[in-house]
Amino acid sequence: MTVDLVVRGCRIVTSTATLEGFGIACDEGKIVQISTDSTLPAADEVIDAKGNFVLPGIVDTHVHMRDPGDTVYKEDWTTGSAGAACGGVTTVFDMPSALDTAYEVRDISTFRRKEEAARSQSVVDFALYGLIKEDNLDDLVKMVGVGAVGFKVFFSASAPGAPPITDGAAVDAFSRIAKTGRRIAVHAENARMIERNERAFKTMGRGDVMVHLEIRNNLSEAEAIQRAILFAEATGAKIHIAHMSSGSGVDAVAAAKSRGLPVSAETCPHYLLLSSDDYKRIGSVIRVNPPVRHKTDSERLWLGILDGTVDCIGTDHAPHSREEKVTDDYWKTLSGFPGLETSARLMLTQINSGRLSLNQYVKLSSENAARLFGIYPQKGALTVGADCDLTIVDMKHEGVIKAEELQSKSKVTPFDGVRYRGKPVCTIVRGNVVMEDGEIVSKPVGQLVKPAS
Repeated sequence: MTVDLVVRGCRIVTSTATLEGFGIACDEGKIVQISTDSTLPAADEVIDAKGNFVLPGIVDTHVHMRDPGDTVYKEDWTTGSAGAACGGVTTVFDMPSALDTAYEVRDISTFRRKEEAARSQSVVDFALYGLIKEDNLDDLVKMVGVGAVGFKVFFSASAPGAPPITDGAAVDAFSRIAKTGRRIAVHAENARMIERNERAFKTMGRGDVMVHLEIRNNLSEAEAIQRAILFAEATGAKIHIAHMSSGSGVDAVAAAKSRGLPVSAETCPHYLLLSSDDYKRIGSVIRVNPPVRHKTDSERLWLGILDGTVDCIGTDHAPHSREEKVTDDYWKTLSGFPGLETSARLMLTQINSGRLSLNQYVKLSSENAARLFGIYPQKGALTVGADCDLTIVDMKHEGVIKAEELQSKSKVTPFDGVRYRGKPVCTIVRGNVVMEDGEIVSKPVGQLVKPAS
């Protein structure tokens, strides 16, 4: 038998084991054999992993590709997916919101429009969320039928002119979606608290970047997470707390899990590795919603990572132009920055420092996300029959993150100049080699990933 692809010389990493001297055979996009190198079949293409670690392809549950829309000067699927591939990411979950509400994913037609934009440009696979709004509740279940991986709801404003959902509409949406089994990602911040704080600080004339921490304070996140959990408990809906940033949020999710509620949570590298101590050094680039908080919050998030309260590491990849990010006026600065290309390097560095293991990272970066959103073991697994999505990492590779070298259109990151140790050196999507040594080597091969049921 001759297969399409063989990767030999691997150190295969799953969430439970590391296998030395093994290889993986792939045919027609699927893993067909995992065995010692000497027993692998012949192949049309052979890759020597050179003893590097091979992980299940990274699944990022939280990205904003900006495409389609009138904001594609910030990012499109070509540049965004290139960044994903260079970051070892094989599947991205794209958020449904848009600065121009005409481009939101709110019904079947807008879902299909985004699917076509992604399919024509992306070098990695993609899943799409549907947006929950006041006026599209009758369209939610219909989007499940065309493959929505889940839904996104904003408890605080996502963009100018895009008000947060009311509690009544949220409960109605949760009830409808609960019947489908899909999970709801929640942007959990209290809109009314934030609006009141904004008015107060504008009146005071404050325009420094530190005001962000005070406007979107810990209480605004803790209250919104508690409210989302209450709605989930009342309706039976599965919820996923997006970009959790506070210690009090971790405590709320831990309590909900202890009661057996279907609550999951993600955090991001910037919440784990940065703190309020970095605001003055980094300046306006650090602005993100919810904010990077205090060291006590990052420490509690790390504990949540290690004890299983935090399920996933996403990026909240949200590019903006340099002009929109680098400013001395808080009120003119937009929130968000790229993360797809830097996340793995940052987290592999933490693994090298002993803060967590590669096996734990597999759960956080791939397996848990796939299980939670119903795409396991198609994704998130190294097993016969799974998609041949592989992230090969060189744990000895050292370098410096440079904003100007990012694939993203947005050459802005709060991690500019940060040293790392450990980097993805090859990314394979369904048997297609899409990235080697930092270069994109594939045409668009991305496909829509749909939950199994």
